[in-house]
Amino acid sequence: MNKIQYAKSQFFIVMLVIVALMAALTGCSSNTASSENNGTAGSGAESTAEESQATASATGSTVDLSNVTLRIGQVGWPEWEEGFKAAGLLETPYKLEFSVFQGGNLELEAIAADQLDFAITSEIPPIFASQATNQGNFKIVGVQKWNTLLQELVIPKDSPIKSVAELKGKKVAYVQNTTSQYFLAKMLESAGLTWKDIVPVKLTTAEGLTALVGGKVDALASYSNSITAAHQNGATTLASAKDILSGNFPINVNVNAINDPAKHAAVADFLQRLTKYYAWTRANQEKWAEITAEKTHQKKEDVLGTLINGDKQRPLALEAISEGAIASQQDIADTLTSLGQLPGKIEVSGVWSHDFDSDIASILAAK
Repeated sequence: MNKIQYAKSQFFIVMLVIVALMAALTGCSSNTASSENNGTAGSGAESTAEESQATASATGSTVDLSNVTLRIGQVGWPEWEEGFKAAGLLETPYKLEFSVFQGGNLELEAIAADQLDFAITSEIPPIFASQATNQGNFKIVGVQKWNTLLQELVIPKDSPIKSVAELKGKKVAYVQNTTSQYFLAKMLESAGLTWKDIVPVKLTTAEGLTALVGGKVDALASYSNSITAAHQNGATTLASAKDILSGNFPINVNVNAINDPAKHAAVADFLQRLTKYYAWTRANQEKWAEITAEKTHQKKEDVLGTLINGDKQRPLALEAISEGAIASQQDIADTLTSLGQLPGKIEVSGVWSHDFDSDIASILAAK
């Protein structure tokens, strides 16, 4: 993927470099970037007094957003910035500042330091972030539903292994404290094995791919581009996590943004724009595949295939908090505790907030 550099404050850059060096919780490193949208992108005109007022679509109330800067985090590349621009959604009555990270845990580190307002992560990073001294300075206010494809346990080309049960005593690479560790544990359990029955090898996604292709490990539990690259190098799927993972991606919002009326309204507006963006991607799959392929240096046909298959399995969608979503995250926390990754029983319900329930209900009703 492209690593896009944006201007951010010196403090933010220094803080994230320190976080990367410490490899907090997951051993990942971080590259951050940001850009600002002043609400006049593509028009060249200055915002009028009327334009500086935004009706929070979810609540119907009018709030002055002219002095608001909403700081948005993303993993990989600034998809929303590119997508909003293509869909005609980038002109906002508040400023948008996008930052790119190498992992959801680093997004939540930024929220904890009050350097970010909004991030969508997998279910795991919020579990660890909530254990910080300030409980991470965030709350989960909703869920983005998404497909769970490209989350797999793969074996190298010409491997004699035919089942998960045959991994007993074998070296299996995984990414610690991520969905790959969780679904690997579940796969082993289903095959009658435990974590102690394999030789677990903790690696990053890139290191895991290299180890698999180089014959240093017998299998790899990973996700996203590393799985795509593994298949391109002859790897085959031993087991898929598509029916193990929930497809829940928590929407994490800075507590200060929740409590500030103007930022709260900006977040609600951004969530509504996300739902419109989701609809745009479904209606413009060819166009979006072209943009994504260019930005991530992938083949357009591969991107389009992933987009189409993912949409068939579980379309991108905004959802309100549910008991099922909380229970799903609780199961992950309990599993990680059993693997020694957490100090003890953690009740995840405390990190979920209903402060945006009415906003999300109104957004969904207006679809």
